[in-house]
Amino acid sequence: TRARRGGRVSVPRAVLGKDGSAEADAKVSATQEDALRDGALNFVGHRMRIYSGSSNPELAEGIARYVGKRSTNKIMRKAFADGELYVRLEDSVRGCSVFIVQSTCRPCNDTLMELLLMIDACRRAHAAQITAVIPYYGYARADRLIDPDKRRREALTSKLVANMLSDAGVSRVVVLDIHSPQTCGFFDIPVDHIYASPVLSSYLKRYHKSEDFVVVAPDVGGVARARALAKALDDAPLAIIDKRREAHNEAKVLNLVGSVAGKTAVLVDDMIDTAGTICAAAAMLRENGAKKVLAAATHAVFSDPAVERLSSGVFEEVIVTDTIPIEPEKHFEQLKIVSVKELIGETLWRLQELYMR
Repeated sequence: TRARRGGRVSVPRAVLGKDGSAEADAKVSATQEDALRDGALNFVGHRMRIYSGSSNPELAEGIARYVGKRSTNKIMRKAFADGELYVRLEDSVRGCSVFIVQSTCRPCNDTLMELLLMIDACRRAHAAQITAVIPYYGYARADRLIDPDKRRREALTSKLVANMLSDAGVSRVVVLDIHSPQTCGFFDIPVDHIYASPVLSSYLKRYHKSEDFVVVAPDVGGVARARALAKALDDAPLAIIDKRREAHNEAKVLNLVGSVAGKTAVLVDDMIDTAGTICAAAAMLRENGAKKVLAAATHAVFSDPAVERLSSGVFEEVIVTDTIPIEPEKHFEQLKIVSVKELIGETLWRLQELYMR
């Protein structure tokens, strides 16, 4: 069960019987019925609403169930004939804490615009707090000027998106394994940056518990992420691939720093887009004697020809999370999907408690 202090109402996942045993099918008490009334958690008169955008409703439903709701709250989403988007809340959010779950994935411009419209609708409906939960934050890669001396006319899109979210009226942003952590500094509002390494390490420990791991960062920028996963895997050794990127979606692998011979190499990255970088890195690891090569990434962007490259046999497994929904035609034999619904759900629960202090 979820025991909460301060007299707050909580909705347990299982109700304890008189003998202390868990009775998963036990009837919900009258107080808990009140907590679920109107589809919102009541924390001493303060209600919680969870709305889902169109990008990943399955993940949003899982998050809502984790915090004790039967489902996400109702919202109307539609597009007019000319492509303009329209949203309308079906419930009152006056005085409520609102959480909007929306990954800005493909089609990224539409999902971003829909998120902005949902934020604006909640603000105009007098929500007390509006938190944008963005499991996959699109445009995060446009976070710096590539060559300030030669390309001064380049847009700093990641900062622009941060400004748009703030101006729309969001109170707080929750992101998961954003491409560049410095992007959090573009916001003038609180940002909670959470990491998927606990979910990925849990999967690896469960299904590869007897393996001799070495965690590999595909570039210098991913060392902190790889180190966190290595620590979660009982302080597994770390290796780094020295990479030079020559253009967008193109990379050239140069050197391997560290030893992978005779070990199971886990290539960890925040996302897999066209898979050129990670597949070239996997080939290099095999040339250096790796027994197995696994890929572990948070965001499965999977732009063409990613699926063709990943399913070519270079990896024993490709482990990703469900921050981005993967179309059935992009599934392949080596693909393993783990859910971050509990990770995000726990974050939302704690934020709700924070709002109530």
